[in-house]
Amino acid sequence: MVTCFLKYVVNPNKVKEFEHYGKLWTDLVNEMGGLHHGYLLPHEGPNNIAYASFSFPSLATYEEYRNKIPNSPKCQNAMDYYKKTDCILSFERSFFKPVFEGFDHKAKLFY
Repeated sequence: MVTCFLKYVVNPNKVKEFEHYGKLWTDLVNEMGGLHHGYLLPHEGPNNIAYASFSFPSLATYEEYRNKIPNSPKCQNAMDYYKKTDCILSFERSFFKPVFEGFDHKAKLFY
């Protein structure tokens, strides 16, 4: 599994528009075979930083998703929305291997 982690610099006057954009992509990623983990919007602290993350079974399936975006009217509408509203100033994309499970405390472990 691979998780895409995004850090956004958002227009602090357009956080509501960015939230709408996030809801569009949450549905799109889930519809296109990924698992969206949600968006984190500014609340306390910097008023222009937001985060999002979503996972795909592999980097190859993520690339398949990326290749579908240009031909998807729904994806293009989401892209047009953020361009029209100017709610995103910039973003950084990173990839990680997630760890979702803890230790089996019944098993003998070495610390």
